[in-house]
Amino acid sequence: MQARSALFDLYGDYLRPRGGRAPVAALVKLLAPLGIAPPAVRTAISRMVRQGWLHPLRLMSGPGYLLTPKAARRLDDAAARVYRTGRISWDGRFDLVMLSAPLARRESQKLTFLGYGMLGEQTWVAPRAAEEIDAVLLEAAVPYERFSASHAAGSRGAADVVGRAWNLTAIASAYEEFIAEQRPAVTAITVRSSDEEAYAARFQLVHAWRSFLFRDPQLPPSLLPARWPGVTAANFFDRHSTRLRPAADRFVERCLTSASRSARVGFSEP
Repeated sequence: MQARSALFDLYGDYLRPRGGRAPVAALVKLLAPLGIAPPAVRTAISRMVRQGWLHPLRLMSGPGYLLTPKAARRLDDAAARVYRTGRISWDGRFDLVMLSAPLARRESQKLTFLGYGMLGEQTWVAPRAAEEIDAVLLEAAVPYERFSASHAAGSRGAADVVGRAWNLTAIASAYEEFIAEQRPAVTAITVRSSDEEAYAARFQLVHAWRSFLFRDPQLPPSLLPARWPGVTAANFFDRHSTRLRPAADRFVERCLTSASRSARVGFSEP
């Protein structure tokens, strides 16, 4: 797990609900159970500051970092998709984007994250329009046009679009692998496990699940095959992420409190 990716997960899953800020000492403590060393944490923080995701500030507990508004919006959108708080629906229309030139890899990843798939080198499609799509394409400085293409659910046209834009067989396999890989770690956590162990297992679970934001466009059921493995994987994720949450939250609170206490002690020393 890369430090930068872990920081996004940490802020999105644990620190965003707590004001989106934390001292550096707490960030180091919270990533230690994942095997991420302090120098890697600090390097990743500096990079995220340069990219406009974090803003440095002085907290009572020492130097810290706050989510920027851009980062808060991105993490809120990601959380809604990770925990599926919004209803996945489809009005029968695809959002079609036609570019004047192919996108660079970085911009292509952004469109994939927003739920778009490639119909061709210069044509992208999504089952619903993403609010950020225009901003991403304007930043990429690639002229484009957008259209709305209508297809009835279950029609040959809709199936053709989905089959060309997304490899559902590969996505289905990834969901099955997700359960197989995560099951040993999460089921090993019992009432006798420590809060830190529960936190580490849950963090890895959420991190692995979040990767589907770059794989699965979250198609509506009407565009998916029967017995879609994503449903089973989602139930598995919901059950264990909820079960491990209380212990993980206790560990987070303890790290935040410890960092604050250490700073006060250090401040009082001559």
